[in-house]
Amino acid sequence: MTNKKIEVAIAILYQDGKFLLQLRDDIPGIPYPGQWAFFGGHIEVGETPEVAIKRELEEEISYHPSIVTKFCCYEDLKVIRHVFYAELKVDIKDLVLKEGWDLGLLTPEEIRLGSCYSEKAGMVRSLGSPHQRILLDFMEAMERLALH
Repeated sequence: MTNKKIEVAIAILYQDGKFLLQLRDDIPGIPYPGQWAFFGGHIEVGETPEVAIKRELEEEISYHPSIVTKFCCYEDLKVIRHVFYAELKVDIKDLVLKEGWDLGLLTPEEIRLGSCYSEKAGMVRSLGSPHQRILLDFMEAMERLALH
C-alpha cells in the first residue's frame, strides 16, 4: 500500500512590501511548532486548492481575498504545498486570529534572516524552513518580474 501525500493550500499575503505570517502554536506534535509559517491548511476531499485556501483564510483570520493567484507547487516526500498569493487589503488589526499564537507582517530582511520578534511570545522566533524557502523564491520571482 502506498502512502498518499498530504496536500495543503497555503497563502502568501503581502502588503506594503511585507508578508503576513502566523506564529504557530508552540505545541509538540504539530508541524513547525512555535515557528513563523503561512496561513493555510489541508485540502479537504472534493475541494480544489483555490477553494481550500479561501476557506482556510476565513477560518484562521476571517479574511476574504477576492482573488488568489497560484504561485507554484512545492512537493517533498510527505507534502504537496499548493502556494497562492494575494494582496492583504485590510489593516492587520482588522484580522481576527483564530488559529496560532501571533501574526505579523514580516519584512524581506526578516525573511532572509529567518527569524522575527513576536510581541505575544516576547521573543524572536524562527521561520519554518519550507516557508522561508518559498518566500525567498517568491521575492526573487517578483523582483525578476519588476525588472522586465
